[in-house]
Amino acid sequence: MSADDGDKRDTAHDHSSNPIAPGTASRRTLLIGAVATSAVVSIRPALAQTAGSVLNCTIPVPERGKGMFIDPAGKLVSPDTPGAFPPSPRDFTGEEVRQALQGRNLPGTSREQSRAYINYIRKLQNGQSGFTCYASLQMPRR
Repeated sequence: MSADDGDKRDTAHDHSSNPIAPGTASRRTLLIGAVATSAVVSIRPALAQTAGSVLNCTIPVPERGKGMFIDPAGKLVSPDTPGAFPPSPRDFTGEEVRQALQGRNLPGTSREQSRAYINYIRKLQNGQSGFTCYASLQMPRR
């Protein structure tokens, strides 16, 4: 085998003038389309699940174990504070809170009690139970 034979073999497989063969281009296009389709199929349910979980998350009013009441301004106060409301016997869902932020009362509460609870929820900060749920309600939806 001479050096000339090696050169002939290299030029026979050299596609430098056409880096992508016609069959390869269509396969790549199909592959890209398949990947994009699978991404859409897997992302859409995830977004739907996220939207659903925001409405089903819960917010305790107030955090369990505090033993505190809530005044009309939404601050935690001692149980003997006049005009203060007892803690809610149950957590509120994101959907219930969303509706209350739009003017409805929280379920099982009077108008004044609902306002006090909503004022408490609005003051939630990072690290408190229910903060992530409330924060997700504040995110704009598309």
